[in-house]
Amino acid sequence: MNIEQIVDFAQAGTAAEHYRPAPEKVLKGDPEQSVRNHYSSPCGQFSTGIWEGAVGQWTVSYTEHEYCEILQGVSVLRDADGNAKTVRAGDRFVIPAGFSGTWEVLEACRKVYVIFESK
Repeated sequence: MNIEQIVDFAQAGTAAEHYRPAPEKVLKGDPEQSVRNHYSSPCGQFSTGIWEGAVGQWTVSYTEHEYCEILQGVSVLRDADGNAKTVRAGDRFVIPAGFSGTWEVLEACRKVYVIFESK
């Protein structure tokens, strides 16, 4: 292993993958999303990159643990009981595996994500 294996997000030329949540998960709007997955571990359990989401709301069900750092925009996370947490630029948080609810983007959102998925 050498210095060339370090992944610098600012210099990574990772192509964006564009997608939308499955139609049955969309609750509001047209939440187009993109992801630039800058790194995935050889074992497939760890990945990190940049995610962007357009205004809209969809259901989520996490099987992975995810650290998020919001770089721009505003989103609201709601759990299955309707409790809400608003997150905005500068916020850092972890969504544990097992979380179910909704993600709503109020202002176009961009975040750094770090994901760990148990096998």
